[in-house]
Amino acid sequence: MTDRIRIYISAASDLMDERETLNRLIPEIPTSLGWRVTQTPLDGRDVDLNAVAGADVHILLLGGDVRAPVGLEWQAARRAGRMPALFSRREGLRTQAGEAFARELARYGEWRAFKDTPDLRRQVAALLGDHLIASAARYAILPDEIERIRAWRKTLARAKPDDSRAAGDKGVADAGGVILSDERFTPSQGRLISQ
Repeated sequence: MTDRIRIYISAASDLMDERETLNRLIPEIPTSLGWRVTQTPLDGRDVDLNAVAGADVHILLLGGDVRAPVGLEWQAARRAGRMPALFSRREGLRTQAGEAFARELARYGEWRAFKDTPDLRRQVAALLGDHLIASAARYAILPDEIERIRAWRKTLARAKPDDSRAAGDKGVADAGGVILSDERFTPSQGRLISQ
């Protein structure tokens, strides 16, 4: 049993809006689980290979090109026996390197096409909701929480596309994060601040 889910998001810098949208999605999921989200570093830092190998859910996004270190993250996941969920932007041109990468990964899994950022958000939300429900015993998710996740999951299908990112919002697309719920975690030092 674990009370924290580890997410790894592999995405190059041409997918900043998508990275930011997925970061904002995580706290919306109605669960008391803690979340650890790690992403492809964009500033030349080393890839956290332990985070890649230990991810409960690894999401790999492909836009117009494959850029370092996304290929390294893919290899590390495969060496660890993990299969990332593959998402590819449907529209737009792709470089030769991007096309070659897409073909190579298609040998291992199916690409899920997304037409825009709201579409990606809906698909990843569904993926995460399904993962939590399927892994309820592992995460010690109680029946009432499962029902909240199921109800939230149903609203996704009915929701209108909405990507309300504020203009000029710098967001946290280059940062990792940890989200903890006061239902499962009590801080050992300091105070818990709630919204």
